[in-house]
Amino acid sequence: MNLFTPLSVGAMELPNRLVMAPLTRMRADLNGVPTDIMVDYYRQRASLGLIVSEGIYPSFTGQGNTRMPGLVTDEHVAGWKRVTDAVHEAGGRIVAQLMHSGRVAHENVNGGRQPVAPSAIALSGEAHTYDGKQPYPVPHALTEAELPGVAQEFASAAANAMKAGFDGVELHGANGYLLQEFLSPVSNTRTDSYGGSPENRARFVLEAFHAVVEAVGAEHTGIRISPEHNIQDVLETDREDVLATYTALVDGIAPLKPAYLSILHKDPSDDLVQELRRRFAGPVLLNTGFGVETTRESALALLDEDLADAVVVGRPALANPDLARRWQEGAELNAPDYATFYTDGAVGYTDYPELAPVS
Repeated sequence: MNLFTPLSVGAMELPNRLVMAPLTRMRADLNGVPTDIMVDYYRQRASLGLIVSEGIYPSFTGQGNTRMPGLVTDEHVAGWKRVTDAVHEAGGRIVAQLMHSGRVAHENVNGGRQPVAPSAIALSGEAHTYDGKQPYPVPHALTEAELPGVAQEFASAAANAMKAGFDGVELHGANGYLLQEFLSPVSNTRTDSYGGSPENRARFVLEAFHAVVEAVGAEHTGIRISPEHNIQDVLETDREDVLATYTALVDGIAPLKPAYLSILHKDPSDDLVQELRRRFAGPVLLNTGFGVETTRESALALLDEDLADAVVVGRPALANPDLARRWQEGAELNAPDYATFYTDGAVGYTDYPELAPVS
């Protein structure tokens, strides 16, 4: 079964092709420092081929969720070092997902800072803040002069991730956050060199990616994208434009030979997905999204049909720390407790049972 064979991903050697998706869990302390239960949580899942951390803010302005962890201060680095040490001692590998929330943020969450975005267009709906739900504010439209500084924030956070012992970093270019906001013609209505054409809209993402590669090396750098996911008002509904935009992005990073490309798309066999995989010409991790939970059978099929090089799983990995063993043995799974996904404490976080050791 291809799912349980090794895979080389940049500087990492994965023992299996099961990748834990980046999962928002909101368990850091109020300063964004990883807590004791976060150390336990990640250590428990070390038998997966690769762990991708929850989204970590690369700057205080980029914090979008309450109790979201950061990689800005020395305290952040020290807190994550406890996590990575625990994962490595358990035989695992872990990369830090660098997530700038862009306009999906609120002053009540990020310390009073105005959120930023490619254009001054507010997200519809309400943010979950420390004082309850509040409307999203109109973000500050980043100027051309400000963009190099934001790219450097990603690079600095990546350097901090390596100091903290991560095996690499993943840029979050998906799910409607800052980098994907630049890619979409709906959230990016700029008329300068960072807006308009697909190539222009991909420009800032490429600049941020190149800055991270310069900081930590391409062999330690991956990126996650979600073309046509259409959430958080980041709409990509013109197939021709989507293909041109993501082709410009992938063609811009492929020559660097990054560690991997992670694609979230509901149809792994879609021509768009497979064309991007062909152009990338390196390890492609595939996640089918939020609509349908990945099963053992669907994960096996993805690799048996050569649609990806590894499978990214969310809810099954959340509820089953020993998912690799359970799927390899065909064992029954724990059911995820949805009521505890975003609560505080260990319940529904580190208390999912594992299979008994083999005697």
